[in-house]
Amino acid sequence: MHAGAGPSWVVRENASRLVLLALYLRDRLGIASPTDLPRLRGVAPAPPGVREVDVQDLLERQWRSWWMMTVEPEAHPSPTPLALLESYGTDVALPIEGAELLAQAITPFAPESRAWAERAAQGYPRASGARHGDSYRAYAGTIAEHEREVGRRAHSFELNVEVLPFTERGVWWIGSLTIAVTDALRADPVAFDAAIHPIIAELA
Repeated sequence: MHAGAGPSWVVRENASRLVLLALYLRDRLGIASPTDLPRLRGVAPAPPGVREVDVQDLLERQWRSWWMMTVEPEAHPSPTPLALLESYGTDVALPIEGAELLAQAITPFAPESRAWAERAAQGYPRASGARHGDSYRAYAGTIAEHEREVGRRAHSFELNVEVLPFTERGVWWIGSLTIAVTDALRADPVAFDAAIHPIIAELA
C-alpha cells in the first residue's frame, strides 16, 4: 500500500509465519520478553521452573536476538553466519555461534510449532478482509484524516503491520518500523481506525 505523487507512505500488512512461529515458541518455552507483548490465544504456556534461572536467562537472551532478526532482519543482522535448523526446514535460521541453547530448546517443538504457525497465518485474511483495496483504505482514510488535522501532507514513512492472534486487543511496537495488532482489533474497522490513528500521527 502506498501513496501517489508527493510525499509517500508505505504500509505492509501481514501475518508472517516466521513471526508467528517465534511467538509460539516464546510461549512454549516460557520466555518472558517482550514483557508488554501478550501471549498467543490457545497456546499452552510452559510450566514455571522448568529450567535453572541462569539457563532460562541465557535462553531468553538468545530468543530475543532471534526475535529481532525475525521481525526486522535488515536492522538486526546476525553477528555470525546463519545456519538452517534441520528440523524446521527453511523456517528457522540461527547464528552458528551464540544460539546453541535456543536451537536445542526449540527442536522438540518443530512439528507442532510449524503446523500452528501455518494455521494461524491462514486466519489472517479473515481478520484483514483479504482484499488489497480494503487494507489500503484502512490506512489511507486514517492518513487523510491526519492530514486534515495538521493541515499538510503526511510525511513519507514506512510501517510494517503484523496481525496476530493475541489474547488481548491492542497495538504494540515490536520494531522501529513494525507494530503488532491483535487480529480481533484488525477485524473491527471502527476500533482499528481509532487504535492506528496515534501510530499514523507519530509517523506522518
